[in-house]
Amino acid sequence: MASPAPTVTTTNWRNGLPVLDAGTLMLRELRLSDAPSLRQILSTEEVSRFISPPPTTVAGFERFIMWAQQERNAGRYICFGIVPAGCDDAVGIIQVRQLGLSMQNVEWGFAIGSQFWGTGLFQTAARAVLEFTFGVLGTTRVEARSSVLNGRGNGALQKLGATREGVLRKSFLRDGVYHDQVLWSIVSDDWWQWIYTVPPALN
Repeated sequence: MASPAPTVTTTNWRNGLPVLDAGTLMLRELRLSDAPSLRQILSTEEVSRFISPPPTTVAGFERFIMWAQQERNAGRYICFGIVPAGCDDAVGIIQVRQLGLSMQNVEWGFAIGSQFWGTGLFQTAARAVLEFTFGVLGTTRVEARSSVLNGRGNGALQKLGATREGVLRKSFLRDGVYHDQVLWSIVSDDWWQWIYTVPPALN
């Protein structure tokens, strides 16, 4: 039997993201006070080597957080901070942005501090955001792009029931070098079937 859906406290998400209470963690809108922890955690080489370069300063993360709030207000983008139980600051992020003119089709991406790898924290956070995306935003299709060299990221997507659709050749530029990416997708019908049939221990 699947684990219970996270508790959602929400109004209109364009006016402010809901708080998703998933038990061992909560997901909430980023705050300016998260900037120092995000700069410290997400700027390390092991975390950032497979993603677009993050800001390198606290001020840079503050600008990113303000931009994320503006884009959320416009209905084009959401960014949840991952906050473990007992913590005050975000230790990672999960982003969802529209593809085209609405949130019907979206692309998502994520990054979390390496000290939380292998703890199950990401899987819990990702499930909560996907349930919000399909259930509240009404999204039909979620896409993800992950470097073919990113074994951990590709494995995490596979554990979430994502389908590998193909390889996007030379689609990601990092430090002057083009890399191939794997294109993954999750569609709403498959997601709801998967989440209610896969035991939590296997998710």
